Amino acid sequence: MQTPSSACDTCPVHTEMARLGAVTTGVDAVVALAGNPNTGKSTLFNAVTGLRQHTGNWPGKTVTRAEGAFQFGTRRYKLVDLPGTYSLLSASQDEEVARNFLLFGRPDCTVVVMDASAIERNLYLALQVLEITDRVVVAVNLIDEASRRGIEVDVRSLARDLGVPVVPIVARTGENLMALLTAVAGVASGETRTTPLRTAGTADFERAVQELLPMIEAVAPGLPNARWVAIRLLDGDAAVEVALTSGELAALVARQQQPDRRFSDRLALQGAQ
Repeated sequence: MQTPSSACDTCPVHTEMARLGAVTTGVDAVVALAGNPNTGKSTLFNAVTGLRQHTGNWPGKTVTRAEGAFQFGTRRYKLVDLPGTYSLLSASQDEEVARNFLLFGRPDCTVVVMDASAIERNLYLALQVLEITDRVVVAVNLIDEASRRGIEVDVRSLARDLGVPVVPIVARTGENLMALLTAVAGVASGETRTTPLRTAGTADFERAVQELLPMIEAVAPGLPNARWVAIRLLDGDAAVEVALTSGELAALVARQQQPDRRFSDRLALQGAQ
């Protein structure tokens, strides 16, 4: 189980988050916001953070980064708005940024925002996120618009099937926002245990995954969720294969394992005081 962000400002996860552009000093937990474009993700980000926001570019990328702060109960959170993507297959800079932050930044909780009227389409990304991390909350947004179109979402069944909390919301009006933040707080603290759905392949596929795991571990020891990397290799993901064989993934892991790297105590947020 991942330790809360406040436990160690120089731990490996903090080090990698700093390299990825997210200064985590001064907060108790880091929450990532993921989702397809046009799901209301930015609206939710604005509703949660208000004016406590900062925008810029991800390190070395032209992709815009938005981050903000919010307090819930006695804990302070940083919310990182990942680029809107349809997948984490790293076919674009947006997808690469989102994938690397989830895989190597290892946020305390990831909120996957879905459009209530397009659940099936949104599930593709959600299932990929669940392969990477078990600290997930699903926010089913635009529930009001879906209702007007005669679409009803059985959030209880969806939560049972996905194995993570699912909260229906209307980000535009703030409806059910407190319930969402309560779910996020539970997952981020570890009080809420999840059992994320992870796709099981055929017997041959699973056998191939198990054969790849020790090879991946040998090339990149300590790689978070080597199973996800194995699945990507079996799916023919050239970008992941290059990252593994070139030593890029091993270098990322090595940076995570350098606890002596320190970074600024300043919380990189405008108006977060």
